[in-house]
Amino acid sequence: MIPFTPFKSRLAPILINNIDTDQIIPARFLKTVSKEGLDKNLFCDWRYKADGSENPDFILNTPRGKGAQILLAGDNFGCGSSREHAPWAITQFGFRAVISTSFADIFKGNALKNSLLPIVVSPEVHAKLTALPEGAEIKLDLPSQTIELPDGTKVEFPVDPFSKTCLLEGIDELGWILKQRPAIAAYEASHPGTLNTLQVL
Repeated sequence: MIPFTPFKSRLAPILINNIDTDQIIPARFLKTVSKEGLDKNLFCDWRYKADGSENPDFILNTPRGKGAQILLAGDNFGCGSSREHAPWAITQFGFRAVISTSFADIFKGNALKNSLLPIVVSPEVHAKLTALPEGAEIKLDLPSQTIELPDGTKVEFPVDPFSKTCLLEGIDELGWILKQRPAIAAYEASHPGTLNTLQVL
């Protein structure tokens, strides 16, 4: 995982409400435990025609979508199943954040554990982002928890402190535990290795 640093990016809008995880990465592609290659099947049923050729009208197949690091989604993004492959596919494509007015809880948790930042904004802010011209970029700053619009307006967004720490340090939950090894070793050294549970106190 790569530490999360401030960056600027244009938006790739998929302004459809209630996009579920089977639309993000269809179930037929879940036979792998590897993240590699999942980007090719991200939004597969919208991205490709029946003959397998690219749908030129779908955002990920356009110059605007290719290279964008922020996905602008409709309300209730990531609903449906709990598949972790959904954030895997999104990050493999190159997205580092998804902005919506709300997320399904399980998807949000999976995203944060896989270095994908889900950002909740108000409908008013979402409307401003939707109205931005095609080439406009916004700045995403996780340390200050702000989005900066092209006109200089800054909008704050919430993120829980533990997830923020992991994103900034580029570690997952196991990585965070491993960083605590000195404290764990000190605790274990100060306690007996065995305990007689049959001893009468």
